[in-house]
Amino acid sequence: MKKQYLTVDTQPGGELQMSPSTYSRLIHFLQEDLSISAASLAVALRHREQDPGPLPMILWQYGLITLEQLEQIYDWLETA
Repeated sequence: MKKQYLTVDTQPGGELQMSPSTYSRLIHFLQEDLSISAASLAVALRHREQDPGPLPMILWQYGLITLEQLEQIYDWLETA
């Protein structure tokens, strides 16, 4: 079976890719640790379908998370 990856962050010189299980853990982190609502996540995912980009940045650009929360997400991603 072919491995599936979801792009979560694009950086100069390459992309950070995430396995589906890590993506699920990220969603859990967003909802449980940062208290991001399911509605906010749904909005971000809809925008991501139309204009692909890193989920954390989309959440921030649409005002669904604070800059501090954005930093927490990237800190989490570094250790995921």
